[in-house]
Amino acid sequence: MSTTTETTETTEDQPRRGKASMGQRAAEWVDPRVGLYKLSKSNMRKIFPDHWSFMLGEICLYSFTILILTGVYLTLFFHPSMNEVVYHGAYTPLNGVRMSEAYSSTLHISFEVRGGLLIRQIHHWSALIFIAGMITHMMRVFFTGGFRKPRELNWLFGWTLLFIGMFEGFTGYSLPDDLLSGTGVRFTEGAVLSTPVVGTYLSMFMFGGEFPGHSFVSLFYSVHILLFPGIMAGLLTAHLILIFYHKHTQFPGAGKTEKNVVGAPLLPIYTAKAGGFFFLVFGIIAAIAAIATINPIWEMGPYRPDQVSTGAQPDWYMGFSEGLIRVMPGWEIRGWGHTLALGVFVPLMIFPLVLISIAVYPFIESWVTGDKREHHLLDRPRNRPVRTGLGVAWLVLYFVLLIGGGNDIWATHFHLSINAITWFVRVSFFVLPALAFFATRRICMGLQRRDRDKVLHGRESGIIKRLPHGEFIEVHEPLSQEQRHILTAHVQPQPFELGPEVDENGVHRKVNPIDKVRAKLSRGFYGEQSQIPKPTVEEYEEITSGHGHH
Repeated sequence: MSTTTETTETTEDQPRRGKASMGQRAAEWVDPRVGLYKLSKSNMRKIFPDHWSFMLGEICLYSFTILILTGVYLTLFFHPSMNEVVYHGAYTPLNGVRMSEAYSSTLHISFEVRGGLLIRQIHHWSALIFIAGMITHMMRVFFTGGFRKPRELNWLFGWTLLFIGMFEGFTGYSLPDDLLSGTGVRFTEGAVLSTPVVGTYLSMFMFGGEFPGHSFVSLFYSVHILLFPGIMAGLLTAHLILIFYHKHTQFPGAGKTEKNVVGAPLLPIYTAKAGGFFFLVFGIIAAIAAIATINPIWEMGPYRPDQVSTGAQPDWYMGFSEGLIRVMPGWEIRGWGHTLALGVFVPLMIFPLVLISIAVYPFIESWVTGDKREHHLLDRPRNRPVRTGLGVAWLVLYFVLLIGGGNDIWATHFHLSINAITWFVRVSFFVLPALAFFATRRICMGLQRRDRDKVLHGRESGIIKRLPHGEFIEVHEPLSQEQRHILTAHVQPQPFELGPEVDENGVHRKVNPIDKVRAKLSRGFYGEQSQIPKPTVEEYEEITSGHGHH
Protein backbone atom coordinates (compact mmCIF):
# COMPACT_ATOMS: atom_id res chain seq x y z
CA MET A 1 0.00 0.00 0.00
CA SER A 2 1.34 3.37 -0.98
CA THR A 3 0.46 6.79 0.35
CA THR A 4 0.77 10.25 -1.10
CA THR A 5 1.91 13.13 1.08
CA GLU A 6 1.16 16.71 0.15
CA THR A 7 4.05 19.04 0.91
CA THR A 8 3.82 22.77 1.30
CA GLU A 9 6.56 25.26 0.70
CA THR A 10 6.71 27.93 3.37
CA THR A 11 7.62 31.49 2.75
CA GLU A 12 10.99 30.91 4.47
CA ASP A 13 11.80 28.02 2.07
CA GLN A 14 11.29 30.14 -1.03
CA PRO A 15 14.37 31.65 -2.63
CA ARG A 16 14.95 35.26 -1.93
CA ARG A 17 13.98 37.51 -4.80
CA GLY A 18 14.18 41.18 -5.38
CA LYS A 19 12.48 43.59 -3.07
CA ALA A 20 8.71 42.95 -3.32
CA SER A 21 6.08 45.65 -3.31
CA MET A 22 3.74 46.14 -0.37
CA GLY A 23 0.83 44.59 -2.31
CA GLN A 24 2.91 41.55 -3.23
CA ARG A 25 4.06 41.09 0.39
CA ALA A 26 0.45 41.32 1.56
CA ALA A 27 -0.63 38.74 -1.02
CA GLU A 28 2.19 36.41 -0.01
CA TRP A 29 1.11 36.74 3.63
CA VAL A 30 -2.53 35.98 2.85
CA ASP A 31 -1.96 33.13 0.38
CA PRO A 32 -0.65 30.45 2.82
CA ARG A 33 -3.61 31.18 5.10
CA VAL A 34 -6.55 31.31 2.64
CA GLY A 35 -5.17 29.75 -0.56
CA LEU A 36 -5.67 32.92 -2.59
CA TYR A 37 -3.53 31.97 -5.59
CA LYS A 38 -4.92 28.45 -5.86
CA LEU A 39 -8.49 29.71 -5.62
CA SER A 40 -7.88 32.33 -8.28
CA LYS A 41 -6.16 29.91 -10.60
CA SER A 42 -9.03 27.41 -10.49
CA ASN A 43 -11.97 29.83 -10.72
CA MET A 44 -10.95 33.13 -12.27
CA ARG A 45 -10.69 31.63 -15.75
CA LYS A 46 -14.08 29.91 -15.60
CA ILE A 47 -15.88 30.13 -18.96
CA PHE A 48 -19.28 31.80 -19.32
CA PRO A 49 -21.29 31.58 -22.57
CA ASP A 50 -22.30 34.80 -24.29
CA HIS A 51 -26.05 35.01 -24.92
CA TRP A 52 -28.44 37.88 -24.25
CA SER A 53 -30.91 35.73 -22.28
CA PHE A 54 -28.28 35.05 -19.59
CA MET A 55 -28.37 38.76 -18.76
CA LEU A 56 -31.80 38.29 -17.14
CA GLY A 57 -30.20 36.60 -14.14
CA GLU A 58 -27.66 39.40 -13.89
CA ILE A 59 -30.47 41.97 -13.79
CA CYS A 60 -31.88 40.12 -10.76
CA LEU A 61 -28.50 40.15 -9.03
CA TYR A 62 -27.83 43.82 -9.74
CA SER A 63 -31.30 45.02 -8.75
CA PHE A 64 -30.97 43.06 -5.49
CA THR A 65 -27.64 44.80 -4.85
CA ILE A 66 -29.27 48.17 -5.50
CA LEU A 67 -32.07 47.24 -3.09
CA ILE A 68 -29.54 46.53 -0.34
CA LEU A 69 -27.63 49.78 -0.93
CA THR A 70 -30.70 52.02 -1.03
CA GLY A 71 -32.37 50.12 1.82
CA VAL A 72 -29.41 50.75 4.12
CA TYR A 73 -29.68 54.47 3.37
CA LEU A 74 -33.42 54.57 4.08
CA THR A 75 -33.07 52.77 7.43
CA LEU A 76 -31.01 55.70 8.71
CA PHE A 77 -34.06 57.99 8.62
CA PHE A 78 -37.11 55.73 8.94
CA HIS A 79 -38.89 55.27 12.30
CA PRO A 80 -40.84 51.97 12.40
CA SER A 81 -43.33 53.09 15.01
CA MET A 82 -47.12 53.44 15.02
CA ASN A 83 -47.11 56.00 17.82
CA GLU A 84 -49.29 58.94 16.79
CA VAL A 85 -47.74 62.36 16.25
CA VAL A 86 -48.97 65.65 14.81
CA TYR A 87 -47.17 66.43 11.59
CA HIS A 88 -45.34 69.74 11.21
CA GLY A 89 -43.04 69.39 8.24
CA ALA A 90 -42.20 70.58 4.77
CA TYR A 91 -45.34 69.13 3.14
CA THR A 92 -47.78 71.84 4.17
CA PRO A 93 -51.06 70.16 3.01
CA LEU A 94 -50.68 67.64 5.85
CA ASN A 95 -49.55 70.06 8.56
CA GLY A 96 -51.54 69.55 11.75
CA VAL A 97 -52.75 66.07 10.73
CA ARG A 98 -52.37 63.21 13.18
CA MET A 99 -50.38 60.29 11.77
CA SER A 100 -48.00 57.52 12.78
CA GLU A 101 -44.29 58.11 13.20
CA ALA A 102 -43.71 55.70 10.30
CA TYR A 103 -45.75 57.86 7.94
CA SER A 104 -44.23 61.08 9.30
CA SER A 105 -40.68 59.81 8.86
CA THR A 106 -41.45 58.70 5.30
CA LEU A 107 -42.64 62.23 4.52
CA HIS A 108 -39.45 63.53 6.13
CA ILE A 109 -37.36 61.28 3.88
CA SER A 110 -39.31 62.35 0.80
CA PHE A 111 -39.24 66.13 1.32
CA GLU A 112 -36.49 67.03 3.79
CA VAL A 113 -33.67 64.49 3.45
CA ARG A 114 -31.35 65.43 0.61
CA GLY A 115 -31.86 62.89 -2.16
CA GLY A 116 -34.34 60.99 0.01
CA LEU A 117 -37.20 60.93 -2.49
CA LEU A 118 -34.91 59.75 -5.29
CA ILE A 119 -33.54 56.95 -3.09
CA ARG A 120 -37.09 55.91 -2.17
CA GLN A 121 -38.05 55.83 -5.82
CA ILE A 122 -34.95 53.84 -6.80
CA HIS A 123 -35.66 51.39 -3.97
CA HIS A 124 -39.25 50.81 -5.05
CA TRP A 125 -38.46 50.55 -8.76
CA SER A 126 -35.60 48.16 -8.02
CA ALA A 127 -38.01 45.93 -6.11
CA LEU A 128 -40.39 45.78 -9.08
CA ILE A 129 -37.57 45.10 -11.54
CA PHE A 130 -36.11 42.47 -9.20
CA ILE A 131 -39.37 40.50 -9.16
CA ALA A 132 -39.91 41.00 -12.89
CA GLY A 133 -36.34 39.88 -13.58
CA MET A 134 -36.75 36.75 -11.47
CA ILE A 135 -40.00 35.75 -13.17
CA THR A 136 -38.55 36.37 -16.63
CA HIS A 137 -35.34 34.54 -15.72
CA MET A 138 -37.28 31.53 -14.42
CA MET A 139 -39.42 31.51 -17.56
CA ARG A 140 -36.24 31.40 -19.67
CA VAL A 141 -34.94 28.51 -17.58
CA PHE A 142 -38.31 26.73 -17.79
CA PHE A 143 -38.83 27.05 -21.54
CA THR A 144 -35.27 25.96 -22.35
CA GLY A 145 -35.13 23.08 -19.84
CA GLY A 146 -32.35 24.65 -17.80
CA PHE A 147 -33.84 23.10 -14.64
CA ARG A 148 -33.00 19.51 -15.59
CA LYS A 149 -30.41 17.34 -13.86
CA PRO A 150 -28.11 18.40 -12.21
CA ARG A 151 -29.79 21.79 -11.64
CA GLU A 152 -33.03 20.84 -9.87
CA LEU A 153 -31.72 22.16 -6.55
CA ASN A 154 -30.76 25.46 -8.13
CA TRP A 155 -34.30 25.72 -9.55
CA LEU A 156 -35.64 25.34 -6.00
CA PHE A 157 -33.25 28.05 -4.78
CA GLY A 158 -34.48 30.39 -7.50
CA TRP A 159 -38.11 29.57 -6.78
CA THR A 160 -37.62 30.22 -3.06
CA LEU A 161 -35.98 33.56 -3.88
CA LEU A 162 -39.03 34.51 -5.94
CA PHE A 163 -41.47 33.36 -3.26
CA ILE A 164 -39.69 35.24 -0.46
CA GLY A 165 -39.10 38.25 -2.73
CA MET A 166 -42.85 38.65 -3.26
CA PHE A 167 -43.49 38.86 0.48
CA GLU A 168 -40.39 40.98 1.00
CA GLY A 169 -41.94 43.46 -1.42
CA PHE A 170 -45.26 43.30 0.40
CA THR A 171 -43.72 44.03 3.81
CA GLY A 172 -41.69 46.94 2.42
CA TYR A 173 -44.71 48.33 0.57
CA SER A 174 -46.64 48.34 3.87
CA LEU A 175 -44.06 50.17 6.00
CA PRO A 176 -45.02 53.82 5.25
CA ASP A 177 -48.45 53.21 6.87
CA ASP A 178 -50.21 55.29 4.22
CA LEU A 179 -53.84 54.79 3.17
CA LEU A 180 -53.00 52.71 0.09
CA SER A 181 -50.64 50.26 1.80
CA GLY A 182 -52.92 50.09 4.86
CA THR A 183 -55.76 48.98 2.59
CA GLY A 184 -53.51 46.18 1.32
CA VAL A 185 -52.65 45.13 4.87
CA ARG A 186 -56.36 45.06 5.70
CA PHE A 187 -56.93 42.82 2.70
CA THR A 188 -54.22 40.50 4.01
CA GLU A 189 -55.79 40.51 7.46
CA GLY A 190 -59.09 39.31 5.98
CA ALA A 191 -57.30 36.52 4.12
CA VAL A 192 -55.48 35.44 7.29
CA LEU A 193 -58.71 35.42 9.31
CA SER A 194 -60.31 33.03 6.79
CA THR A 195 -57.77 30.33 7.68
CA PRO A 196 -59.60 27.70 9.74
CA VAL A 197 -58.64 27.22 13.40
CA VAL A 198 -55.39 29.24 13.36
CA GLY A 199 -56.53 32.35 11.47
CA THR A 200 -57.48 34.36 14.54
CA TYR A 201 -54.24 33.50 16.33
CA LEU A 202 -52.15 34.49 13.30
CA SER A 203 -53.98 37.81 13.04
CA MET A 204 -53.44 38.56 16.73
CA PHE A 205 -49.74 37.74 16.34
CA MET A 206 -49.30 39.98 13.28
CA PHE A 207 -51.14 42.99 14.61
CA GLY A 208 -50.75 42.64 18.36
CA GLY A 209 -54.51 42.68 18.86
CA GLU A 210 -57.44 43.82 16.78
CA PHE A 211 -56.53 45.28 13.41
CA PRO A 212 -54.68 47.58 12.87
CA GLY A 213 -53.09 47.15 16.29
CA HIS A 214 -49.96 49.02 17.35
CA SER A 215 -47.07 46.81 16.29
CA PHE A 216 -47.42 45.54 12.72
CA VAL A 217 -45.11 48.22 11.28
CA SER A 218 -42.29 47.31 13.66
CA LEU A 219 -42.89 43.60 13.00
CA PHE A 220 -42.91 44.08 9.23
CA TYR A 221 -39.81 46.28 9.54
CA SER A 222 -37.81 43.58 11.34
CA VAL A 223 -38.88 40.98 8.80
CA HIS A 224 -38.18 43.34 5.90
CA ILE A 225 -34.66 44.45 6.83
CA LEU A 226 -33.37 41.38 8.71
CA LEU A 227 -35.16 38.07 8.21
CA PHE A 228 -36.04 38.07 4.51
CA PRO A 229 -32.86 39.81 3.25
CA GLY A 230 -30.71 37.41 5.26
CA ILE A 231 -32.47 34.36 3.83
CA MET A 232 -32.36 35.80 0.31
CA ALA A 233 -28.66 36.63 0.57
CA GLY A 234 -27.93 33.07 1.67
CA LEU A 235 -30.03 31.59 -1.13
CA LEU A 236 -28.44 33.89 -3.69
CA THR A 237 -24.95 32.87 -2.52
CA ALA A 238 -25.86 29.18 -2.75
CA HIS A 239 -27.40 29.79 -6.18
CA LEU A 240 -24.19 31.38 -7.48
CA ILE A 241 -22.00 28.67 -5.92
CA LEU A 242 -23.98 25.99 -7.75
CA ILE A 243 -23.66 27.94 -11.00
CA PHE A 244 -19.89 27.87 -10.52
CA TYR A 245 -19.93 24.21 -9.50
CA HIS A 246 -21.95 23.02 -12.49
CA LYS A 247 -20.95 23.86 -16.00
CA HIS A 248 -22.96 26.80 -17.31
CA THR A 249 -25.78 25.86 -19.66
CA GLN A 250 -25.55 26.94 -23.29
CA PHE A 251 -27.63 26.85 -26.44
CA PRO A 252 -26.74 24.32 -29.18
CA GLY A 253 -24.23 25.55 -31.73
CA ALA A 254 -20.94 24.87 -33.47
CA GLY A 255 -18.46 23.18 -31.16
CA LYS A 256 -20.88 23.06 -28.21
CA THR A 257 -21.44 19.72 -26.50
CA GLU A 258 -22.68 18.37 -23.18
CA LYS A 259 -19.06 18.19 -22.02
CA ASN A 260 -17.74 21.69 -22.74
CA VAL A 261 -18.65 25.36 -22.45
CA VAL A 262 -17.91 27.83 -25.23
CA GLY A 263 -17.63 31.47 -24.19
CA ALA A 264 -15.49 34.10 -22.51
CA PRO A 265 -13.42 33.64 -19.30
CA LEU A 266 -14.52 35.24 -16.05
CA LEU A 267 -11.38 37.39 -15.95
CA PRO A 268 -10.92 39.76 -17.61
CA ILE A 269 -13.63 39.68 -20.31
CA TYR A 270 -16.77 38.60 -18.46
CA THR A 271 -15.95 40.66 -15.37
CA ALA A 272 -15.55 43.80 -17.46
CA LYS A 273 -18.84 43.17 -19.24
CA ALA A 274 -20.64 42.41 -15.97
CA GLY A 275 -19.27 45.54 -14.30
CA GLY A 276 -20.39 47.73 -17.15
CA PHE A 277 -23.80 46.07 -17.23
CA PHE A 278 -24.25 46.71 -13.48
CA PHE A 279 -23.77 50.44 -13.93
CA LEU A 280 -26.05 50.37 -16.97
CA VAL A 281 -28.82 48.72 -14.92
CA PHE A 282 -28.23 51.14 -12.05
CA GLY A 283 -28.37 54.11 -14.41
CA ILE A 284 -31.57 52.98 -16.11
CA ILE A 285 -33.30 52.35 -12.76
CA ALA A 286 -32.15 55.77 -11.50
CA ALA A 287 -33.45 57.43 -14.68
CA ILE A 288 -36.83 55.70 -14.36
CA ALA A 289 -37.01 56.68 -10.69
CA ALA A 290 -36.25 60.32 -11.50
CA ILE A 291 -38.83 60.49 -14.30
CA ALA A 292 -41.75 58.31 -13.15
CA THR A 293 -43.03 58.80 -9.61
CA ILE A 294 -44.25 55.61 -7.94
CA ASN A 295 -46.27 55.31 -4.73
CA PRO A 296 -46.74 59.01 -3.89
CA ILE A 297 -47.86 58.44 -0.31
CA TRP A 298 -48.43 62.14 0.36
CA GLU A 299 -51.38 62.09 -2.03
CA MET A 300 -53.04 59.22 -0.18
CA GLY A 301 -52.66 60.49 3.35
CA PRO A 302 -52.10 58.45 6.52
CA TYR A 303 -53.98 55.21 7.07
CA ARG A 304 -57.26 55.28 8.97
CA PRO A 305 -59.24 52.07 9.61
CA ASP A 306 -62.51 53.83 8.75
CA GLN A 307 -61.29 54.91 5.31
CA VAL A 308 -60.42 53.06 2.11
CA SER A 309 -58.36 54.09 -0.87
CA THR A 310 -60.46 54.17 -4.03
CA GLY A 311 -58.92 52.07 -6.79
CA ALA A 312 -56.44 50.47 -4.38
CA GLN A 313 -54.28 47.94 -6.21
CA PRO A 314 -51.37 45.79 -5.00
CA ASP A 315 -48.05 45.72 -6.80
CA TRP A 316 -48.43 43.73 -10.00
CA TYR A 317 -46.72 40.59 -8.70
CA MET A 318 -49.38 40.20 -5.96
CA GLY A 319 -52.29 40.84 -8.36
CA PHE A 320 -52.50 37.09 -8.98
CA SER A 321 -53.65 36.43 -5.40
CA GLU A 322 -56.05 39.37 -5.27
CA GLY A 323 -57.60 38.33 -8.58
CA LEU A 324 -58.35 34.88 -7.14
CA ILE A 325 -60.19 36.38 -4.18
CA ARG A 326 -62.08 39.03 -6.16
CA VAL A 327 -63.58 36.61 -8.68
CA MET A 328 -64.32 33.77 -6.26
CA PRO A 329 -68.03 33.59 -5.33
CA GLY A 330 -68.71 34.47 -1.71
CA TRP A 331 -69.62 30.95 -0.61
CA GLU A 332 -69.70 30.00 3.05
CA ILE A 333 -70.09 26.82 5.05
CA ARG A 334 -71.66 27.06 8.53
CA GLY A 335 -71.58 24.28 11.05
CA TRP A 336 -70.95 23.58 14.73
CA GLY A 337 -70.98 27.28 15.50
CA HIS A 338 -68.26 28.14 12.98
CA THR A 339 -68.22 29.72 9.53
CA LEU A 340 -65.77 28.75 6.81
CA ALA A 341 -65.50 31.57 4.24
CA LEU A 342 -64.83 29.62 1.05
CA GLY A 343 -64.77 32.85 -0.94
CA VAL A 344 -61.41 33.62 0.69
CA PHE A 345 -60.19 30.22 1.88
CA VAL A 346 -60.32 28.49 -1.53
CA PRO A 347 -58.22 31.18 -3.30
CA LEU A 348 -55.88 31.13 -0.31
CA MET A 349 -55.28 27.43 -1.01
CA ILE A 350 -55.06 27.76 -4.82
CA PHE A 351 -52.35 30.43 -4.64
CA PRO A 352 -49.72 28.27 -2.83
CA LEU A 353 -50.72 25.17 -4.82
CA VAL A 354 -49.92 26.96 -8.09
CA LEU A 355 -46.58 28.12 -6.69
CA ILE A 356 -45.75 24.65 -5.36
CA SER A 357 -46.55 23.08 -8.74
CA ILE A 358 -43.96 25.41 -10.29
CA ALA A 359 -41.38 24.38 -7.68
CA VAL A 360 -41.80 20.61 -8.16
CA TYR A 361 -42.21 20.61 -11.95
CA PRO A 362 -38.58 19.53 -12.67
CA PHE A 363 -39.10 16.41 -10.58
CA ILE A 364 -42.46 15.67 -12.20
CA GLU A 365 -41.01 15.95 -15.71
CA SER A 366 -38.03 13.79 -14.78
CA TRP A 367 -40.35 11.09 -13.38
CA VAL A 368 -42.74 11.19 -16.35
CA THR A 369 -40.05 11.07 -19.00
CA GLY A 370 -37.65 8.82 -17.12
CA ASP A 371 -34.82 11.18 -18.08
CA LYS A 372 -31.93 10.72 -15.63
CA ARG A 373 -29.15 12.11 -17.84
CA GLU A 374 -27.21 15.29 -17.10
CA HIS A 375 -28.12 18.19 -19.38
CA HIS A 376 -25.85 21.13 -20.13
CA LEU A 377 -27.25 22.00 -23.58
CA LEU A 378 -30.53 23.91 -23.55
CA ASP A 379 -33.66 22.99 -25.49
CA ARG A 380 -35.26 25.14 -28.15
CA PRO A 381 -38.82 25.65 -26.82
CA ARG A 382 -40.37 24.43 -30.08
CA ASN A 383 -38.76 21.01 -29.59
CA ARG A 384 -40.61 20.51 -26.29
CA PRO A 385 -44.21 21.45 -27.18
CA VAL A 386 -45.84 20.12 -24.01
CA ARG A 387 -43.49 21.95 -21.65
CA THR A 388 -43.77 25.15 -23.72
CA GLY A 389 -47.56 24.83 -23.78
CA LEU A 390 -47.69 24.45 -20.00
CA GLY A 391 -45.52 27.56 -19.56
CA VAL A 392 -47.70 29.65 -21.87
CA ALA A 393 -50.85 28.34 -20.15
CA TRP A 394 -49.46 29.48 -16.79
CA LEU A 395 -48.68 32.94 -18.16
CA VAL A 396 -52.20 33.23 -19.60
CA LEU A 397 -53.67 32.18 -16.25
CA TYR A 398 -51.54 34.79 -14.49
CA PHE A 399 -52.66 37.63 -16.77
CA VAL A 400 -56.32 36.55 -16.55
CA LEU A 401 -56.18 36.76 -12.77
CA LEU A 402 -54.30 40.05 -13.00
CA ILE A 403 -57.35 41.41 -14.84
CA GLY A 404 -59.53 40.02 -12.06
CA GLY A 405 -57.39 41.73 -9.44
CA GLY A 406 -58.03 45.09 -11.11
CA ASN A 407 -61.62 44.54 -12.24
CA ASP A 408 -62.75 47.90 -10.82
CA ILE A 409 -59.99 49.75 -12.70
CA TRP A 410 -60.86 47.99 -15.97
CA ALA A 411 -64.54 48.82 -15.41
CA THR A 412 -64.03 52.53 -14.75
CA HIS A 413 -61.37 53.15 -17.43
CA PHE A 414 -63.06 51.22 -20.24
CA HIS A 415 -66.68 51.87 -19.19
CA LEU A 416 -67.46 48.19 -18.73
CA SER A 417 -69.65 46.31 -16.30
CA ILE A 418 -67.69 45.06 -13.32
CA ASN A 419 -69.95 42.01 -13.16
CA ALA A 420 -69.21 41.23 -16.82
CA ILE A 421 -65.46 41.47 -16.15
CA THR A 422 -65.78 39.21 -13.11
CA TRP A 423 -67.68 36.56 -15.07
CA PHE A 424 -65.21 36.84 -17.94
CA VAL A 425 -62.36 36.09 -15.52
CA ARG A 426 -64.26 33.20 -13.94
CA VAL A 427 -64.87 31.52 -17.29
CA SER A 428 -61.42 32.39 -18.66
CA PHE A 429 -59.77 30.87 -15.58
CA PHE A 430 -60.74 27.43 -16.89
CA VAL A 431 -60.96 28.01 -20.67
CA LEU A 432 -58.12 30.29 -21.78
CA PRO A 433 -55.18 28.35 -20.25
CA ALA A 434 -56.40 25.15 -21.94
CA LEU A 435 -56.79 26.96 -25.29
CA ALA A 436 -53.35 28.52 -24.87
CA PHE A 437 -51.81 25.09 -24.19
CA PHE A 438 -53.27 23.42 -27.30
CA ALA A 439 -52.57 26.45 -29.53
CA THR A 440 -48.96 26.65 -28.34
CA ARG A 441 -48.41 22.95 -28.88
CA ARG A 442 -49.77 23.21 -32.43
CA ILE A 443 -47.54 26.19 -33.17
CA CYS A 444 -44.49 24.32 -31.86
CA MET A 445 -45.34 21.32 -34.04
CA GLY A 446 -45.62 23.61 -37.04
CA LEU A 447 -42.23 25.11 -36.29
CA GLN A 448 -40.74 21.62 -36.02
CA ARG A 449 -42.13 20.76 -39.47
CA ARG A 450 -40.64 23.94 -40.88
CA ASP A 451 -37.24 23.09 -39.37
CA ARG A 452 -37.43 19.63 -40.90
CA ASP A 453 -38.20 21.09 -44.33
CA LYS A 454 -35.34 23.57 -43.98
CA VAL A 455 -32.86 20.80 -43.26
CA LEU A 456 -34.04 18.67 -46.20
CA HIS A 457 -34.81 21.34 -48.80
CA GLY A 458 -32.96 24.47 -47.66
CA ARG A 459 -34.12 28.00 -47.07
CA GLU A 460 -36.54 29.81 -49.35
CA SER A 461 -34.56 32.40 -51.29
CA GLY A 462 -37.41 34.35 -52.90
CA ILE A 463 -35.91 33.72 -56.36
CA ILE A 464 -38.40 32.31 -58.88
CA LYS A 465 -37.04 30.12 -61.67
CA ARG A 466 -38.82 28.85 -64.76
CA LEU A 467 -38.00 25.32 -65.87
CA PRO A 468 -37.69 24.34 -69.58
CA HIS A 469 -41.15 22.75 -69.58
CA GLY A 470 -42.74 25.96 -68.28
CA GLU A 471 -43.08 25.19 -64.56
CA PHE A 472 -42.21 27.98 -62.10
CA ILE A 473 -40.40 27.00 -58.89
CA GLU A 474 -38.72 28.86 -56.06
CA VAL A 475 -34.99 28.34 -55.62
CA HIS A 476 -33.97 27.00 -52.19
CA GLU A 477 -30.60 27.79 -50.65
CA PRO A 478 -29.04 24.92 -48.67
CA LEU A 479 -28.33 25.58 -45.01
CA SER A 480 -24.82 25.74 -43.67
CA GLN A 481 -23.48 22.87 -41.62
CA GLU A 482 -23.76 24.94 -38.42
CA GLN A 483 -27.42 25.78 -39.12
CA ARG A 484 -28.24 22.14 -39.81
CA HIS A 485 -26.50 21.17 -36.58
CA ILE A 486 -28.60 23.63 -34.54
CA LEU A 487 -31.85 22.32 -36.06
CA THR A 488 -30.99 18.66 -35.52
CA ALA A 489 -28.80 18.59 -32.36
CA HIS A 490 -31.68 17.89 -29.96
CA VAL A 491 -32.42 14.39 -28.68
CA GLN A 492 -35.91 12.95 -29.24
CA PRO A 493 -36.60 10.47 -26.42
CA GLN A 494 -39.11 7.66 -26.78
CA PRO A 495 -42.19 7.47 -24.53
CA PHE A 496 -42.18 5.20 -21.52
CA GLU A 497 -43.86 1.88 -22.39
CA LEU A 498 -45.62 -0.53 -20.06
CA GLY A 499 -44.61 -3.58 -22.11
CA PRO A 500 -46.83 -6.46 -23.25
CA GLU A 501 -50.16 -6.94 -21.49
CA VAL A 502 -49.54 -10.69 -21.10
CA ASP A 503 -46.39 -12.59 -20.17
CA GLU A 504 -44.78 -15.48 -22.03
CA ASN A 505 -47.34 -17.87 -20.51
CA GLY A 506 -50.33 -15.87 -21.73
CA VAL A 507 -51.20 -14.60 -18.25
CA HIS A 508 -52.28 -10.99 -17.94
CA ARG A 509 -49.70 -8.91 -16.11
CA LYS A 510 -50.69 -6.77 -13.17
CA VAL A 511 -49.70 -3.21 -13.94
CA ASN A 512 -49.25 -0.60 -11.24
CA PRO A 513 -51.87 2.20 -11.72
CA ILE A 514 -49.11 4.76 -11.16
CA ASP A 515 -47.14 3.25 -14.06
CA LYS A 516 -50.25 3.55 -16.24
CA VAL A 517 -50.49 7.26 -15.43
CA ARG A 518 -46.78 7.70 -16.09
CA ALA A 519 -47.01 5.92 -19.46
CA LYS A 520 -49.95 8.09 -20.54
CA LEU A 521 -48.20 11.30 -19.51
CA SER A 522 -45.00 10.15 -21.19
CA ARG A 523 -46.86 9.60 -24.47
CA GLY A 524 -48.17 13.13 -24.09
CA PHE A 525 -44.62 14.47 -23.76
CA TYR A 526 -42.89 12.35 -26.41
CA GLY A 527 -45.65 10.76 -28.50
CA GLU A 528 -46.52 11.39 -32.13
CA GLN A 529 -48.64 14.41 -31.19
CA SER A 530 -45.71 16.15 -29.50
CA GLN A 531 -42.69 15.78 -31.77
CA ILE A 532 -41.95 15.57 -35.48
CA PRO A 533 -39.24 13.00 -36.31
CA LYS A 534 -35.94 14.62 -37.23
CA PRO A 535 -34.70 14.06 -40.78
CA THR A 536 -32.31 11.13 -41.03
CA VAL A 537 -28.95 11.11 -42.78
CA GLU A 538 -30.39 8.81 -45.44
CA GLU A 539 -33.27 11.20 -46.17
CA TYR A 540 -30.92 14.16 -46.45
CA GLU A 541 -28.50 12.34 -48.75
CA GLU A 542 -31.33 11.06 -50.93
CA ILE A 543 -32.69 14.56 -51.52
CA THR A 544 -29.37 16.36 -51.91
CA SER A 545 -27.95 13.75 -54.25
CA GLY A 546 -30.83 14.11 -56.68
CA HIS A 547 -32.89 17.13 -57.69
CA GLY A 548 -34.35 17.92 -54.28
CA HIS A 549 -32.64 21.36 -54.24
CA HIS A 550 -33.56 23.70 -57.04
